[in-house]
Amino acid sequence: MKQLLTTVFKTSKIRGKIIFSILIMILLTVSSQLEIFALSIITKKTQTISSEVSSEVSENYQTESVVDRVTNKVNEYFDFDENITGLAAFLFCIAFLKAITLFLYRYNTKIIAITVSKDLRRKYFEHIQSLPMNFYQKNNIGSLSSKVIVDSTLIAEAVNSCLVNYLQTPFTVVTTLTLCFLTSPQLSLIMFLGFPLIVYPIFFIARRIKKISKQILANQENFLSVLVDFISGIQTVKVFSMEEFSLKKYKEHNEKLAHLEKRSARYDTSSRPIVHTIGMSFLATSLIYGLYILHMNISEVVFFCGLLYVFYEPIKKFAEENNQIQKGAAAAERMYEVLDHKPEQEDPPYAKSLISFNDSIEFKDVWFKYDERWVLKGINLSIKKGQTVAIVGPTGAGKSTIAQLLPRLYGVNKGSIKIDGISVSDYTQRSLRNSIAYVPQKSFLFIDTIATNIAYGENISQELIEDAAKKAYADEFIRRLAEGYQTVLAEAGKDLSGGQQQRLSIARALAKNAPILLMDEATSSLDMVSENTIRTAVRNLKGQVTQIIIAHRLSTIEDADKIVYIDDGCKIAEGTREELMISCPEFKLMWEMMHKSKKTVMS
Repeated sequence: MKQLLTTVFKTSKIRGKIIFSILIMILLTVSSQLEIFALSIITKKTQTISSEVSSEVSENYQTESVVDRVTNKVNEYFDFDENITGLAAFLFCIAFLKAITLFLYRYNTKIIAITVSKDLRRKYFEHIQSLPMNFYQKNNIGSLSSKVIVDSTLIAEAVNSCLVNYLQTPFTVVTTLTLCFLTSPQLSLIMFLGFPLIVYPIFFIARRIKKISKQILANQENFLSVLVDFISGIQTVKVFSMEEFSLKKYKEHNEKLAHLEKRSARYDTSSRPIVHTIGMSFLATSLIYGLYILHMNISEVVFFCGLLYVFYEPIKKFAEENNQIQKGAAAAERMYEVLDHKPEQEDPPYAKSLISFNDSIEFKDVWFKYDERWVLKGINLSIKKGQTVAIVGPTGAGKSTIAQLLPRLYGVNKGSIKIDGISVSDYTQRSLRNSIAYVPQKSFLFIDTIATNIAYGENISQELIEDAAKKAYADEFIRRLAEGYQTVLAEAGKDLSGGQQQRLSIARALAKNAPILLMDEATSSLDMVSENTIRTAVRNLKGQVTQIIIAHRLSTIEDADKIVYIDDGCKIAEGTREELMISCPEFKLMWEMMHKSKKTVMS
């Protein structure tokens, strides 16, 4: 609940809207009470007074109540007994006032809820962009997507309910209770007896709702993850004929979710009937007690019962809306689990911008681990500006980790990485990453045009985009598409082949024109002709940019100035290809196997 209220009152813009809502809410409550007051005037005009009233009762009511005195004053001033038109106009004005205030109040509370939801979604997206890579390894797509879509919607609905429950309801209850005491202190005591009977089931049900809501939201995450996994791996599912297995898994999660939703529905729908039953019981009791015990006149009883309705109606709504608030509170707790997660790679106050790369990149005794497993162990490596350095080794040796440490996707556990003698942690992350162009192992394309995918946030001309595409051997297939460079790609570029996707990723890196180029298995999805073309493009960049090439296919590193062989997180050897053929048996074996496989293919 604390997180939910913090979300509501955090910004000054929302606080201003809340103040406006309070003012409108006061007018709305007064207009509702004026409706009952108008009803009292009508009943008083038409009532007949019994001639047989005991002297004891007459003595009890020989003085008029405050409400009676006000009613008489209004009647005298406006002469409603004779002025029927004035009475009708009075009723119309009250109805119009209530209609206007009701619209403004509900509309304004909706706008507040929408604003909170919008700000929360924006804040959530901004925050998760700053979180480290290990956060994404621990949280799946379904979980993160559910929080920004489902949870933010529940929070918005809860905010709307909060404004009704914690602003309108208390004000209505207090002011209406005051009017009830002014009308009949005796009958008002009945309301006090009924109030605890109403409050207890409301809070009892609310606790159950919040608990079940957390379970539902957690199961929605799992349910969404199953669906995402199925859609992402649909090709594998079909090839292995695993439709029945997938359906069984889907049904299990679906049934579990439905069971929890039924439990929630039972509590959701029970609160208002319970409160309604209790409220109407005390309303009937008040009516009978007022008429037959206190012998109140019809006008007073109608007015008092009308006030009871005004009193109990927001409480009944409170019971219903409180269920929604508890769902929102559960959603807010889950969302703030992510929002309270602090970024591990934050820029220190003294961080400077990396304006230009002038000298070298140094890895000095770098150690890094995933969880408790050391992936890099004391790596020492020097890369001069303009050099092409290849990092090779068996799968799982730690090659890609080196590429991820340089742009600070992860932080080193021991040692340091320096650019021009300054630790990368002393540069701002934005300036550091702006100086690095990166081609990952698995290319990823966004739902946008090909031109936008290549430029990707960079303000570059169409000519430079096409030039980068030509260097990446992508221009030819792009021009064969119906819309050329303006073709909108499907999700993750799945309407292109793997090789075409990779070539667009390479074009994106080349278009960035950064001084450092990181290529992590960049040609793994290319055919031999395309690979040779990329090698030519990379060779042409030699000396112009500093290249760090991580490769399994050693044919891509023949022109490297330096080759580093890594195994089990340790640097085994370093030197030119000729030097490693002599000093590193493991590299020599890889090289000979590559050429042997080439000869086999050619034959």
